[in-house]
Amino acid sequence: MTITVERTHRIGEVAEQVGVTTRTIRYYEELGLLGTDGGNRSKGSHRLYTDADIGRLTELVRLRELLGLSLEELTALADTGQARAALREQWAGTSTDDERAAIILQSIPLVERQLELIGSRRQKLDEFAAELKAKLQKLRTEQRKLQKPVSR
Repeated sequence: MTITVERTHRIGEVAEQVGVTTRTIRYYEELGLLGTDGGNRSKGSHRLYTDADIGRLTELVRLRELLGLSLEELTALADTGQARAALREQWAGTSTDDERAAIILQSIPLVERQLELIGSRRQKLDEFAAELKAKLQKLRTEQRKLQKPVSR
Protein backbone atom coordinates (compact mmCIF):
# COMPACT_ATOMS: atom_id res chain seq x y z
CA MET A 1 0.00 0.00 0.00
CA THR A 2 1.34 3.43 -0.98
CA ILE A 3 0.65 6.46 1.18
CA THR A 4 0.59 9.77 -0.62
CA VAL A 5 1.66 12.79 1.38
CA GLU A 6 0.31 16.07 0.10
CA ARG A 7 2.93 18.77 -0.26
CA THR A 8 2.41 21.79 1.96
CA HIS A 9 3.54 25.36 1.46
CA ARG A 10 4.54 28.14 3.85
CA ILE A 11 2.60 31.38 3.92
CA GLY A 12 5.32 33.36 2.09
CA GLU A 13 5.34 30.89 -0.81
CA VAL A 14 1.56 31.04 -1.04
CA ALA A 15 1.49 34.84 -0.93
CA GLU A 16 4.04 35.07 -3.73
CA GLN A 17 2.30 32.43 -5.84
CA VAL A 18 -1.17 34.00 -5.51
CA GLY A 19 0.00 37.62 -5.59
CA VAL A 20 -1.26 38.78 -2.20
CA THR A 21 0.38 39.72 1.07
CA THR A 22 0.81 37.38 4.00
CA ARG A 23 -1.35 39.81 5.94
CA THR A 24 -4.20 39.26 3.45
CA ILE A 25 -3.91 35.51 3.88
CA ARG A 26 -4.01 35.80 7.68
CA TYR A 27 -7.01 38.13 7.45
CA TYR A 28 -8.87 35.71 5.18
CA GLU A 29 -8.17 32.99 7.74
CA GLU A 30 -9.60 35.16 10.53
CA LEU A 31 -12.75 35.74 8.48
CA GLY A 32 -13.11 32.00 7.92
CA LEU A 33 -12.62 32.35 4.17
CA LEU A 34 -9.58 30.15 4.15
CA GLY A 35 -9.74 27.03 6.27
CA THR A 36 -6.24 25.85 7.06
CA ASP A 37 -4.57 24.18 9.98
CA GLY A 38 -3.64 27.65 11.21
CA GLY A 39 -5.96 27.30 14.20
CA ASN A 40 -4.55 23.91 15.14
CA ARG A 41 -0.88 24.72 14.98
CA SER A 42 1.23 25.12 18.06
CA LYS A 43 2.56 28.53 19.05
CA GLY A 44 5.57 29.52 16.98
CA SER A 45 5.04 26.90 14.28
CA HIS A 46 4.54 27.86 10.67
CA ARG A 47 1.25 28.03 8.85
CA LEU A 48 1.12 25.32 6.23
CA TYR A 49 -1.13 25.35 3.18
CA THR A 50 -2.17 22.60 0.81
CA ASP A 51 -2.65 22.89 -2.94
CA ALA A 52 -6.40 22.96 -2.22
CA ASP A 53 -5.91 25.97 0.08
CA ILE A 54 -3.95 27.73 -2.66
CA GLY A 55 -6.68 26.98 -5.18
CA ARG A 56 -9.34 28.36 -2.85
CA LEU A 57 -7.32 31.49 -2.13
CA THR A 58 -6.70 32.02 -5.84
CA GLU A 59 -10.44 31.76 -6.51
CA LEU A 60 -11.27 34.18 -3.69
CA VAL A 61 -8.80 36.75 -4.99
CA ARG A 62 -10.13 36.33 -8.53
CA LEU A 63 -13.72 36.86 -7.37
CA ARG A 64 -12.74 39.88 -5.31
CA GLU A 65 -10.91 41.47 -8.21
CA LEU A 66 -13.36 40.58 -10.99
CA LEU A 67 -16.51 41.43 -9.12
CA GLY A 68 -15.28 44.08 -6.70
CA LEU A 69 -16.98 42.25 -3.86
CA SER A 70 -16.97 43.53 -0.32
CA LEU A 71 -15.55 41.10 2.24
CA GLU A 72 -19.10 40.39 3.42
CA GLU A 73 -20.20 39.53 -0.12
CA LEU A 74 -17.03 37.51 -0.68
CA THR A 75 -17.72 35.57 2.52
CA ALA A 76 -21.31 34.88 1.42
CA LEU A 77 -20.14 33.69 -1.98
CA ALA A 78 -17.41 31.54 -0.44
CA ASP A 79 -19.84 30.01 2.07
CA THR A 80 -22.18 29.15 -0.77
CA GLY A 81 -19.29 27.59 -2.67
CA GLN A 82 -18.32 25.49 0.36
CA ALA A 83 -21.90 24.31 0.77
CA ARG A 84 -21.98 23.30 -2.90
CA ALA A 85 -18.69 21.43 -2.52
CA ALA A 86 -20.13 19.51 0.44
CA LEU A 87 -23.18 18.61 -1.63
CA ARG A 88 -20.92 17.38 -4.47
CA GLU A 89 -19.17 15.08 -2.00
CA GLN A 90 -22.54 13.90 -0.74
CA TRP A 91 -23.61 13.25 -4.35
CA ALA A 92 -20.58 11.02 -4.91
CA GLY A 93 -21.59 8.89 -1.93
CA THR A 94 -25.23 8.47 -2.90
CA SER A 95 -26.77 5.71 -4.91
CA THR A 96 -30.49 6.40 -4.99
CA ASP A 97 -32.45 8.81 -7.13
CA ASP A 98 -34.30 10.10 -4.06
CA GLU A 99 -31.03 11.08 -2.35
CA ARG A 100 -29.76 12.76 -5.50
CA ALA A 101 -33.04 14.61 -5.98
CA ALA A 102 -32.73 15.96 -2.42
CA ILE A 103 -29.16 17.11 -3.11
CA ILE A 104 -30.28 18.90 -6.27
CA LEU A 105 -33.09 20.57 -4.34
CA GLN A 106 -30.53 21.88 -1.83
CA SER A 107 -28.13 22.98 -4.59
CA ILE A 108 -30.54 25.14 -6.57
CA PRO A 109 -30.89 27.99 -4.01
CA LEU A 110 -27.11 28.03 -3.54
CA VAL A 111 -26.46 28.57 -7.23
CA GLU A 112 -29.29 31.13 -7.35
CA ARG A 113 -27.60 33.07 -4.52
CA GLN A 114 -24.29 33.08 -6.37
CA LEU A 115 -25.99 34.30 -9.54
CA GLU A 116 -27.77 37.00 -7.55
CA LEU A 117 -24.48 38.34 -6.18
CA ILE A 118 -22.84 38.27 -9.59
CA GLY A 119 -25.90 39.80 -11.27
CA SER A 120 -25.90 42.66 -8.81
CA ARG A 121 -22.27 43.43 -9.60
CA ARG A 122 -22.88 43.09 -13.34
CA GLN A 123 -25.73 45.61 -13.15
CA LYS A 124 -23.53 48.13 -11.34
CA LEU A 125 -20.75 47.62 -13.88
CA ASP A 126 -23.21 48.07 -16.77
CA GLU A 127 -24.49 51.30 -15.23
CA PHE A 128 -20.95 52.60 -14.80
CA ALA A 129 -20.08 51.66 -18.39
CA ALA A 130 -23.16 53.52 -19.65
CA GLU A 131 -22.12 56.63 -17.70
CA LEU A 132 -18.63 56.48 -19.17
CA LYS A 133 -19.98 56.03 -22.72
CA ALA A 134 -22.25 59.05 -22.29
CA LYS A 135 -19.34 61.11 -20.96
CA LEU A 136 -17.16 60.02 -23.89
CA GLN A 137 -19.88 60.96 -26.35
CA LYS A 138 -20.19 64.44 -24.79
CA LEU A 139 -16.42 64.91 -24.91
CA ARG A 140 -16.26 63.91 -28.57
CA THR A 141 -19.15 66.22 -29.41
CA GLU A 142 -17.41 69.10 -27.63
CA GLN A 143 -14.15 68.24 -29.39
CA ARG A 144 -15.87 68.45 -32.79
CA LYS A 145 -17.34 71.85 -31.91
CA LEU A 146 -13.90 73.18 -31.00
CA GLN A 147 -12.24 71.91 -34.14
CA LYS A 148 -13.05 74.73 -36.55
CA PRO A 149 -11.73 74.62 -40.09
CA VAL A 150 -8.62 76.71 -40.57
CA SER A 151 -9.26 79.67 -42.93
CA ARG A 152 -6.67 80.58 -45.53
